[in-house]
Amino acid sequence: MTKRLAANALTALGLLLSAAAGPAFAQTKLTFGTDWLAEGEQGGYWAVAMGFYKKHGLDVTIEMGGPQINGNAAVMAGLVDAQLSSGSSGALGMVQQSIPVVAVAAFFQKDPQVLISHPGMGADTLAEMTGKPIMISSGARTGYWLLLRAKFGFTDDQIRPYNFSMAPFLADKNLIQEGFVSSEPFQIERAGGVKPVVNLLADNSYSSWSTVVLVQSKMVADKPDIVKALVEASIEGWYSYMYGDPAPGDALIRATNKNMSQETIDNARKMMREYGIMDSGDSLKAGIGVMPEARWQEFLDVMAGAGLYKADLDVKKAFTNQFVGHAMPWA
Repeated sequence: MTKRLAANALTALGLLLSAAAGPAFAQTKLTFGTDWLAEGEQGGYWAVAMGFYKKHGLDVTIEMGGPQINGNAAVMAGLVDAQLSSGSSGALGMVQQSIPVVAVAAFFQKDPQVLISHPGMGADTLAEMTGKPIMISSGARTGYWLLLRAKFGFTDDQIRPYNFSMAPFLADKNLIQEGFVSSEPFQIERAGGVKPVVNLLADNSYSSWSTVVLVQSKMVADKPDIVKALVEASIEGWYSYMYGDPAPGDALIRATNKNMSQETIDNARKMMREYGIMDSGDSLKAGIGVMPEARWQEFLDVMAGAGLYKADLDVKKAFTNQFVGHAMPWA
């Protein structure tokens, strides 16, 4: 199924599931791109099934991401109204290129990115992985890999290409691979019968947020009510998905991504709670989605030191907190 057909099917099913949830007035149409195929790590955005977007006056079409889709380019070009970016780098990269796109919420306080190794192979910590072969995606080279080089002395000759297949890792105990704490460790244990060693980068000085919502700056200036509705509906969706009834969202995820099992979705939600991926740190006081400037600056300083950005980049141009960090209407 193509991305466009999948999105159309998603919209039809979402409207069916939420038909009785929202008001009777006309809805504002909005396209929302995700950063990957439908999965539990996106659970709160399937508020289209829970009726939260409709409740906030939006008719949302979700455009699924995937390995061949450049979501950041899609929001730059106006192909989507809002786009999930996997980390803080997306927004800062826009500033460096003078592209008028801004982050309006960061729903994961911790980036779920991990490095996974085999037990008993002398690679139980990040420091012990120096000099060992590591499978990473192409995008990681200009992301967390820069931190690992700067802090732990990793070198580029350690890199092996990761094509989102666990087969090489399962076949070679000397290999280390990237993944999400909420996904790959579970899949590896299920497929290989061994519990892997997992190191969460967020607990090792990688301060990037994840699932950052990007929109064009013009949208913030001209249509703040629509941005506000999108962010608040997503916040409500995430709280409901994590602490309420996730069943409508789960059903829509499985209907959209036929390869996604309920067991995998349940594990993702469990791991996100266990590791405080969504709700920890600043979000415990100010609510999920909040993005303190000091943390943006901290991330910029680290990545600028690694050569990714200019040190004098104006971090304030990367984000706005006008839609987060305040009491929500349902609170």
